[in-house]
Amino acid sequence: MSTAPSGPLFLGLDLSTQQLKAIIVNEDTTVIHESSVHFDNDLPSYGTINGAIRGPGKGEVTSPVAMWLDAIDLLFQRLKIAGVEVSKISAISGAGQQHGSVYWSKNAEFLLSSLDSTRSLVSQLSPAAFSLPNAPIWQDSSTTRECKELDEVVGGAQALADISGSRAYERFTGNQIAKIRRVNPEVYAATSAISLVSSFIPSVFIGRIVPVDISDASGMNLMDVITCKWSDILLNACGGPELRSKLGSEPVIGGTVLGKVSRYFVDKWGLSPDCVVAPFTGDNPASVIALAASGDAVLSLGTSTTFLLSIPGADTPPKRFITSHLLSHPTDLKGKIAMLCYKNGALAREQVRDRYSDRDWDRFNELVEATPPGNNGNFGMYFPLPEIIPPGVVGQHAFHVSENSTTPIAVDDLPADAHPRAILESQFLSIRCHIEAILPEHSLHLHHLVATGGSSANQTIRQIAADIFGVKVYVSSTKEAGGMGGALLAKYAWWKAARGGKGSFEDMTGGKITGLRCVAEPRREVTEAYEKLVHLYQACENQVIQKTV
Repeated sequence: MSTAPSGPLFLGLDLSTQQLKAIIVNEDTTVIHESSVHFDNDLPSYGTINGAIRGPGKGEVTSPVAMWLDAIDLLFQRLKIAGVEVSKISAISGAGQQHGSVYWSKNAEFLLSSLDSTRSLVSQLSPAAFSLPNAPIWQDSSTTRECKELDEVVGGAQALADISGSRAYERFTGNQIAKIRRVNPEVYAATSAISLVSSFIPSVFIGRIVPVDISDASGMNLMDVITCKWSDILLNACGGPELRSKLGSEPVIGGTVLGKVSRYFVDKWGLSPDCVVAPFTGDNPASVIALAASGDAVLSLGTSTTFLLSIPGADTPPKRFITSHLLSHPTDLKGKIAMLCYKNGALAREQVRDRYSDRDWDRFNELVEATPPGNNGNFGMYFPLPEIIPPGVVGQHAFHVSENSTTPIAVDDLPADAHPRAILESQFLSIRCHIEAILPEHSLHLHHLVATGGSSANQTIRQIAADIFGVKVYVSSTKEAGGMGGALLAKYAWWKAARGGKGSFEDMTGGKITGLRCVAEPRREVTEAYEKLVHLYQACENQVIQKTV
């Protein structure tokens, strides 16, 4: 779809694992055009499967950087064929798959700054601009040794989480850098600069290597998540004293104008020479920008479950835990994003549906609605896969709870018709319990909950979420949250620059998110009943953890 808009346009890009997606919006954030390049289908010569290459080493997963360059040119070719007036694009930003890293050669800056519009990006930059042709991505799990070593240097997993917002993870960039430094010291020595996927893209657009944004830097195990500055102890542990220079300047906040697009994009694809480029961020922070105002949360109910809470800035910072993540907010130096991830989302719900509800969602919903909040004291926990929160727990666990007691019982002793409500209550009470532990004392109550993912279409599940969290539940008309978040960040940089660099993201939006529709409202008496169950759920979970250890 394309139209002939009269005002400025804003381009949001989302470089995910499997595709490069473009969303173009106008000044009132109406989507004008969408386009994409699917790596496997559109660029098959790179031999990727779902956008990635596995091996050669155990746990290694990478993507060819040249493929991403080809995708950028191909995407703009498609915009041109579609008749999009790219000359009206006033600003560009976007999202990149988190944790992935690009390694620039010592010739990179010169090559970026001297691109010839008569040739392709890939013919001029690959392989000469890169010390490593393939970028390690978030699926890589080959750095267990480096994670253990980083924990030891800083004094344990909790100490690392206190600094960086997360314990050491194999996919996090600092540990990927440490492995390259250990296994391929010649590559590390030949590397002049290191970008995240999110900072690689604007570097290509501007023709100069640009800094990482503060939110995506939170997923590296390298930045102090409270100060939003590189941590010397983490830099030295992962990359030695030279890593600071390879990462460049301190991470930057969203809304910053990094520069204008290079002549390559002006001459080859028709972008305006005045089009500005803003910092890109990670895919999860971009989704928060698109879907959640300060104090709102995004609940992704897919195969796994993810909860993202946008936390306003406060004098007391949120607590950090080894089972959760704390990220810096892309547009607020004091604001944070709390992130909880669960492996057992839809998979666990579907197993309960199949076993106790005749493989039928309508029957599942009937059983939930036929039982009262609190499930007559029947609690159940369901972990087909080893869980992240609580850590390492697997299997089914059942309890009977009363006002002041939690008694373990055999799973078979739980009434068959209690399981559907039990799994929903346990999944959502877990989130509420763990998010409350993260928040500073006297924090403002959650404002709104935006539900996404396949299960967000289930009205019974929506209502349980509204009742347990005590807030209205919304769904969004935005299906490409990463790209839309990028478009909003692009607009913010343009808007802020027009005001002399002043004004917050909330000033621009009025604190409102467009495209939301309320689908469930909390029932006060039900929410009050759940308030009394939070500590009982925690007591049950503690017993399960103790049994697992």
